[in-house]
Amino acid sequence: MNRPVESIEAAAGRDQVGSLARGLHVMEILAAHPQGLTLTEAAERAGLTRAGARRFLLTLVASGYAVQDGRRFLLSSRLIAVARSWISGSTLWTYAEPFMRAVSQKLNESCSAAILADEDVVYVARVPGRRIVSVGLHVGTRLPAYCTSMGRVLLSDLAPEALEAFLAKATIRANTPKTVTDTAALARLVEEARRQGFAAVDEELELAWMRDGACRNYPPAAFFPSDGVGVDAARKICAECAVRPECLEYALEARIDHGVWGGCSERERRRILKRRRAAAQLARA
Repeated sequence: MNRPVESIEAAAGRDQVGSLARGLHVMEILAAHPQGLTLTEAAERAGLTRAGARRFLLTLVASGYAVQDGRRFLLSSRLIAVARSWISGSTLWTYAEPFMRAVSQKLNESCSAAILADEDVVYVARVPGRRIVSVGLHVGTRLPAYCTSMGRVLLSDLAPEALEAFLAKATIRANTPKTVTDTAALARLVEEARRQGFAAVDEELELAWMRDGACRNYPPAAFFPSDGVGVDAARKICAECAVRPECLEYALEARIDHGVWGGCSERERRRILKRRRAAAQLARA
């Protein structure tokens, strides 16, 4: 009697430990929420029952990978130690760093190295640029491959059938009004990156909050009394903006007319200058 032939997928599924995969998924969810999650929140995000999520969370706490603070569960620093051990063993990135630093200094821009992992790019090395306001990317950061320049460059190295399979299974959504979501258009952009040797992406992952001295969250008219909503309303807009401190620093450093932002009054300008002078005096003392 002939035994039925088992498929490769079935054999692979049989050899996998589902509970371990679910536990790692819970760990990834906690990593995405540094402020911690309650049992109910973790269960909802992981698609588990409260009882199931509780067992995974308590196991992470018992093994030292998480801590419990009241009702909230947070990852512990032990995970950083594990990541550091892995990174320190990746000597390739140690050798790459001097070259990346030279590129960063020559162009006055950040320089990063990343690998393709599932649907994301994972940054494995980074040299930040010398800027007052910089992008908060660090080693270990994951970003979607389909809507980032780094991702499209890495995707351009895939074989055509591998790229087709990637686009067919990838989670593609419109992060901003500029995000390209059509798979055929994405395939053409990846092919263009392959031919050119580089990729350029403009606000497909998130909208820039400021560029060339103009706020990107609101039109310029919102900040000019003669044409817009008036000084008081403009200051209210700025006061509620999450990036207002960096915005004011940028305006001062770039010598942009402080009237462009309702929140950057002359009093704010003098306060920033005073703080800088005090810092310089302390540095000289």
